[in-house]
Amino acid sequence: MAITTRRALNGHQPTFAELFTPKLVTVLREGYRLAGFRADAIAGLTVAIVALPLSMAIAIASGVTPDRGLTTAVIGGFIVSLLGGSRFQIGGPAGAFIVLVALTAERHGIDGVILATLMAGVILIAIGFLRLGTYIKFIPYPVTVGFTAGIAVIIFASQIKDLLGVTLPKEPGELVPKLHALAGALHTASFSAVAVAAISIAIIVGLRKLRPAWPGILIAVAVAAIAAWALTLPVETIGTRFGGIPHALPWPAWPAFSLDKARAVLPDAIAFALLGAIESLLSAVVADGMTGRRHRSNCELVAQGFANIGSALFGGICVTGTIARTATNVRAGARSPVSGMLHSAFLLLFMLIAAPLASYIPLAALAAVLVVVAWNMAEKHEFWTLIRSSWGDATVLLATFLLTIFRDLTEGILVGFALGAVLFINRMAEMTGIEADAPLATADKADDGNGERKPYDAGLASDPDVVVYRISGAFFFGAASTVGTVLDSIADTHKAFVVDFAAVPFLDSTAANAMSRVAAKAQRQGIRLFITGASSPVRRALLTHGVRPPRAKFRETIARAIADIKGKRDEAAIASLQGNAMPNSHSR
Repeated sequence: MAITTRRALNGHQPTFAELFTPKLVTVLREGYRLAGFRADAIAGLTVAIVALPLSMAIAIASGVTPDRGLTTAVIGGFIVSLLGGSRFQIGGPAGAFIVLVALTAERHGIDGVILATLMAGVILIAIGFLRLGTYIKFIPYPVTVGFTAGIAVIIFASQIKDLLGVTLPKEPGELVPKLHALAGALHTASFSAVAVAAISIAIIVGLRKLRPAWPGILIAVAVAAIAAWALTLPVETIGTRFGGIPHALPWPAWPAFSLDKARAVLPDAIAFALLGAIESLLSAVVADGMTGRRHRSNCELVAQGFANIGSALFGGICVTGTIARTATNVRAGARSPVSGMLHSAFLLLFMLIAAPLASYIPLAALAAVLVVVAWNMAEKHEFWTLIRSSWGDATVLLATFLLTIFRDLTEGILVGFALGAVLFINRMAEMTGIEADAPLATADKADDGNGERKPYDAGLASDPDVVVYRISGAFFFGAASTVGTVLDSIADTHKAFVVDFAAVPFLDSTAANAMSRVAAKAQRQGIRLFITGASSPVRRALLTHGVRPPRAKFRETIARAIADIKGKRDEAAIASLQGNAMPNSHSR
């Protein structure tokens, strides 16, 4: 796989210190002003309002007390922003960890969860310093969609009990036994809990459509708490199950440690680290796509590692980058990692001031919050796009999805990755052929055959407003990250760029998705994107993943694309001259 461009790339190799310098230091060197702090404070407060109920809901669903979720967001979130390699990343407890944390708590107790979190932090630091974070980007796109959708299904299933107010002595962890036990206990469902959950979902969904700037989750939880208190509804609350939440953070302490305990929780720690690395880098990529900035993956993983260690020392659970809260941070106008640090400070302030009020929050309302989160994280559109794209992508997707639901998350990722690699080998084998009577070396041709009799157009290589990229070789998940990064680093000064696929025999869904992100960014920045030389299968894959007009235009050759760019530019210049001439004609 190769990518060539007529622009010379900078050959400077960054030093170790440059690679692991936190983005906060970069921002301070740029010159941090009061206006930036004001914007970060508003963004941090907005994210804290979203994170307050969400952190408690995730902790409860994970089988631990709600205060541990808040501690995770306060300590872990602060460290992620302080040391991270992304300007906009928001760290905290994530829905993706609910299943793993719950299973670890069931097998090893809360001490085992805390020890596994600390060990996962050490593993993440090692991954970052060994610069292995780059290889995490090699996970095929169908695998990430499959395990994300699988986690969403498991989160939804875990909330049915509180959503319906069902009384169940012991809820099984596996999906099928869980559903069977819940079906047998449906007669114990509470009408009040169902009503609270339904109203909470309606408020969240309604405000998201009608008033997207309002904190729908916090409003829904507040309304549910007030209604449960004012009407004395017979629903379970944080106070009745957990006795409320503490007014302050606990003192740091080392978790209970022994070699036998560490050996027992090591598989869980590895799973925490693997999922944390994937989730945090996915979140950083989302932030990059929204802002046009670039994160440093290995620096981000080191920060995630220290954040997990810090969370464990204060009795918290796993920390990772959270996609929804990070996106909220960007949309709220954040300028720097200071917004993430302030989000943690605001959460701590909420704990100190409003801890007694949390006792009145119905668990059905928090279950409703997680149901909405699960629905949003399921990536339904991407799921069906991959199902339709090809049998190979559908196989990888469904294998990952089903194994995540019915077996194990780590097993789902490993099997999905292995299937993706086998699928790539199969596609390469199908493309390999032997041509009979073919010469060992290509003979020279006359200028007529080489096309050299055509006049040379220097504009193909020297136009300052146009960048031409030529990709050669199989464009698949192993190369998608590198190529996507190159294509994504388009300077704002360019008016158009051309990506030539003439030498690309095939591309998979991961590569097509990378091109879709590039096309979306080009459209946002007003840059015209042309795809040239794409074969019918390649073009079909790109169209399936959203690389279509007006985001991108397809042409047969680079020369044809350049001609279209020049023609459009000449039309714009003529229109501009005519527009400037109008006032002069009137003045005469």
